[in-house]
Amino acid sequence: MSPEPDTSSWSDRLLGGFRKTSERLAGNLTGYSGTTRLNPEQLDDIEDALILSDLGPRAAGRIRERLAAARFDKGLDDHTLREAVAEEIAAILRPVAKPLDVVAFPRPQVILVIGVNGSGKTTTIAKLAHLFQEQDYGVMLAAGDTFRAAAIGQLKVWADRLDVPIVTGPEGGDPASIVFDAVKSATETGIDALIVDTAGRLQNKRELMEELAKIRRVLGRLNPEAPHDVVLVLDATNGQNALQQIETFKEVAGVTGLIMTKLDGTARGGVLVAAAEQYGLPIHAIGVGEKIDDLRPFDPDLLAKVIAGVFQ
Repeated sequence: MSPEPDTSSWSDRLLGGFRKTSERLAGNLTGYSGTTRLNPEQLDDIEDALILSDLGPRAAGRIRERLAAARFDKGLDDHTLREAVAEEIAAILRPVAKPLDVVAFPRPQVILVIGVNGSGKTTTIAKLAHLFQEQDYGVMLAAGDTFRAAAIGQLKVWADRLDVPIVTGPEGGDPASIVFDAVKSATETGIDALIVDTAGRLQNKRELMEELAKIRRVLGRLNPEAPHDVVLVLDATNGQNALQQIETFKEVAGVTGLIMTKLDGTARGGVLVAAAEQYGLPIHAIGVGEKIDDLRPFDPDLLAKVIAGVFQ
């Protein structure tokens, strides 16, 4: 039986999740009433506030430049400033807001999900499966993280709860073999999306790179287009450290898109903006809670308003 969905609206959960981020930033976007242009000292303060909210120096500098060029003919107040900041944040996020669509033909669409242990990777796989189920896609899971028995067990529990098939192997088994079996099974049974969990070890990048390369070779024998997506799951509470993870996994795994989790209750949600500005990778979805339907494609305009404290 599928878990019961939360009855609160997605925007309510988004607002609640980003409250610490928005309070930190909005609290610094005050006291600017009356002026039609921002002076250098005011711009410095705003830029500092953006950096402290984990938007990063590149995004903060870009927003500063845009605000420096703006003229507020009717005079500036705190709300107008927050709206202006929200618009500049949205301008950074809009180009990368791309839902993860199931478009592969022939099926299945093979999605490798990667990320460090503790990022919420396994739970995100379950939430992503649920998101696809809501769109009437057939989903299968593959437990390719064979180095942690807990990861295999957790994925099995989610597969049972979601009533989706899962392909597993023994702890310490060959992940490429499991992926091979999963693709064959998904193809034979007409599955639309095959979501593959992978090991989260970064202590030995070479070992992980070789493992992922082997998975790619095996996939290529069955479907030259696979994997269709390599999705990196990031933990927002890591703040700017999440950017280093993007850098590393881009090198190791050829990341094609991002999902950011644990945005609920962190004051570091602005790192999503920093990731968009620095890397330009598609951001497929964000998670703002632990319930099964707390992962959703994100609305860049709504998100920007929440971060800047406009959406209250």
